[in-house]
Amino acid sequence: MDKIIVEGGRRLQGEVRISGAKNAALPILVSSLLSDGVNVYHNVPDLMDIHSTAMLLSHLGARVSTEAQTVQIDTGGPIQPEAPYDLVRKMRASILVLGPLVTRLGKARVSLPGGCAIGARPINLHLKGLAAMGASIELKHGYVEASASCLKGAEIYFDIVTVTGTENLMMAAVLAQGTTILRNAAREPEIVALADTLMRMGADIRGAGTAVITINGVCALKPVATTIVPDRIEAGTFMVAATLTGGDVTLMDCEPEHLGALVDKLRQVGAEINLSEHTMHITRRAEIASVDVKTQPYPGFPTDMQAQFMVLMSIAGGTSMITETIFENRFIHVSELRRMGADIQVSGNSAIVRGVPRLSAAPVMATDLRASASLILAGLVAEGVTRINRVYHLDRGYEAIEKKFAALGAAIQRTG
Repeated sequence: MDKIIVEGGRRLQGEVRISGAKNAALPILVSSLLSDGVNVYHNVPDLMDIHSTAMLLSHLGARVSTEAQTVQIDTGGPIQPEAPYDLVRKMRASILVLGPLVTRLGKARVSLPGGCAIGARPINLHLKGLAAMGASIELKHGYVEASASCLKGAEIYFDIVTVTGTENLMMAAVLAQGTTILRNAAREPEIVALADTLMRMGADIRGAGTAVITINGVCALKPVATTIVPDRIEAGTFMVAATLTGGDVTLMDCEPEHLGALVDKLRQVGAEINLSEHTMHITRRAEIASVDVKTQPYPGFPTDMQAQFMVLMSIAGGTSMITETIFENRFIHVSELRRMGADIQVSGNSAIVRGVPRLSAAPVMATDLRASASLILAGLVAEGVTRINRVYHLDRGYEAIEKKFAALGAAIQRTG
């Protein structure tokens, strides 16, 4: 099993290109099921979750081909309605096929997703929304079985903000009869990217990026060619890395407007950040200051940056409180950071982080995608050589991260 080995103490310098966003690419690739023909997607990252999605779409009957960062999906042939456990269990986002299959085929049989290290993430709001649109929903033998002769528009209120729920029901609604209104909808840039893609396919959607999205159903959608937006979490990870190491790093092909909450916090910490249309330049000359952080749905501080920011606070001057409001188990990286000398105490959904002068290298184990990234960041500033085990999580969401860090001057390598 692969390991990442990091020798700390190097200052990061140079330019790094930000890859396409996994969390935007997954629903956009799935949206190909809503059309009849050849869809082309550019700037698609080379990630395990993208490969899993391609396998699932192929199983459903699509013809998928990939060349460099371009994925072509032909949905002109017969599409079958069942997504089996062996494919769905690899990735929770596979549940996104449910809405498109029901609205296009009138039926779907999709395996319930498995568990997740950072929380349960139930799909009850997806099912509640489809039922409000007229679908018959049954749970049998570990599968969701949904059917509807024709979905009809409905007014749907999400009890809690759900990104995949918003995406799933938005895709279901584009071919439904009448008007669907999603209230307390997710506002993430990935939602806007999906809506933009669907509108280029002929959908009638208003309000994406706000808490109320209105979808007027249309009879059919056409294939599309589109480009995946940059990954704001990958960009954020490199921003924190530059700040941690007192580096001088320029991020290329990114979207600064998607990172407002993180930019604000990093400036409070002591980073100097210059923004232009698609680039960001990050340096730090002052000592790292402690600041409190509370994760929130977009446009608040992203939960996917909490673990990385905790590393920064672990060597800050003072004490900070990090509060996690999105996922109930997202402090499982804390025990590994403690092994490296971090002073972190967890109480409920908050972590008290007392900054220490330095971290020390240790063998550690990655527990999820963002925890993996946080351990690399810790290794960049730790004294000695850090060995990170179970780094297959990284390949789900970061494209060649060790190569990008090495190009910035980090002493990092992947070994078998």
